Amino acid sequence: MAATTDPHVNYETPASGGSALAAEKVLVLDFGSQFAQLIARRVRDEHVYCEIVRHDLTADRIAELAPRGIILSGGPSSVYEAGAPRCDPKIFELGIPVLGICYGMQLACEALGGRVESHTVREYGRAHCEVVDAGDLFRDVQPQTEVWMSHGDQVTQVAEDFSPLAKTSTCPFAAVRHNRLPVYGLQFHPEVTHTVEGKTILGNFLREVCKTTGQWRLGDFADETIAAVRERVGTSRVICGLSGGVDSAVVAALLAKAIGPQLTCILVDNGLLRKDEATAVVREFTEHFKADLHVVDAEERFLAKLAGVTEPQTKRKIIGGEFIECFKQEAAKVTDARFLAQGTLYPDVIESGGSPDGPAASIKLHHNVGGLPEELGFELIEPLRDLFKDEVRRLGLQLGLPEEIVWRHPFPGPGLAVRCLGEVTAEKCRTLREADAIVVGEIKAAGLYRQTSQAFAVLLPVQSVGVMGDGRTYENALAVRCVNTDDFMTADWSHLPHDLLSRISTRVINEVKGVNRVVYDISSKPPATIEWE
Repeated sequence: MAATTDPHVNYETPASGGSALAAEKVLVLDFGSQFAQLIARRVRDEHVYCEIVRHDLTADRIAELAPRGIILSGGPSSVYEAGAPRCDPKIFELGIPVLGICYGMQLACEALGGRVESHTVREYGRAHCEVVDAGDLFRDVQPQTEVWMSHGDQVTQVAEDFSPLAKTSTCPFAAVRHNRLPVYGLQFHPEVTHTVEGKTILGNFLREVCKTTGQWRLGDFADETIAAVRERVGTSRVICGLSGGVDSAVVAALLAKAIGPQLTCILVDNGLLRKDEATAVVREFTEHFKADLHVVDAEERFLAKLAGVTEPQTKRKIIGGEFIECFKQEAAKVTDARFLAQGTLYPDVIESGGSPDGPAASIKLHHNVGGLPEELGFELIEPLRDLFKDEVRRLGLQLGLPEEIVWRHPFPGPGLAVRCLGEVTAEKCRTLREADAIVVGEIKAAGLYRQTSQAFAVLLPVQSVGVMGDGRTYENALAVRCVNTDDFMTADWSHLPHDLLSRISTRVINEVKGVNRVVYDISSKPPATIEWE
């Protein structure tokens, strides 16, 4: 599991609003689970809006929010430990269906008279689960099914009002329900893909227990957001930073539909973008949006600041600071601007406490704008703050953005600087840019780009001996990094066909000056991160 929620923060109101979001809402009470966001995404996949809130939200506040259901997340704590996070026990008396997952199940069972103990046999990984009472929760689930466990403690005794629904060889209460109250518990994690029928189980909780009808649609969200932006902005001007990524593109598309010519976009070309990326952004922008676009050529100033710098975090700080200065100088030229639009997504809000009822501390601004709203006196607009990444992509398609933009792989804020290990120079960037274009181009030509979550080249500060023609070479090594992931919290290296890897290697060595060796990164996350720096 992961870090616990921040106990020192005062929260008052929910993150979202609008009828499309509030029509059928489910709340996830977060007890520090690394899977809390995944639970919310799985619920939204069933067309039910879901928000993550802090674990100690009062029953009165939950009643005000009027959710159709409550999910208690897992977490790293033990219910019998002093100071373990707990929910308001009165939530079980609200008549709102509750589903406890892992720690959430243990918490619910203990609060309602059961016993939780540290078990001698811990369950981590896949387990075979036997359904003993299908009922509503296990409707259409196979009698023997595979689930994903991750627990050391478990419920060893339930109160008389509880009935077991499923068991494993070492866990007699793998799933339970209360006979009088709409309270259910799962010791396993239905939200992870390793639980083969987890989608069905969660869907049953939403439809059969919570009686949701699946009304939430991204199209409704887009219409309401556009209307809300128009109402808030009025006749004022909005500045939006473009980066080439999908988030800023979708923000610009929403704003363009909402306010059209009142939108000014700024693209800072820092010399650390992918091959022809600035040109492509300008082309795509002018083809799809009717708004003012400012392009700042800042390659020389960025590279000058990075000269001689090799430490990754220092590079990031320099690039972030220089970006702010460039953006401030260009934004100051837009004298009638009142608002700054930002591509904050729901995971950013959750992790940084942007939701007053949420589980963390203080709002985190997009890495490329930092404190700009306050420094320039702008009011902040975050039209995507209620969406996950996959929802942003689907919204982009609904707004008419081309698939090339919508499905573009993620690119780090510091750009090529963190894929060029060591000192960053114009020559190294050119080398890396050409190699990266070959890697991505060959993967696209093989029809595997959409099946690969992220693919890129890394220029290593290592030279090796090679032979080209009749001569000996001593040139750079290049790493190719390709991963598959659902959420970028964990990732597996992509098992690309060997003939594809061979084509990439051959082309890079033959076509990119200064590279004589290509290696393929077969590290998963964890223990490695996706980016090398």
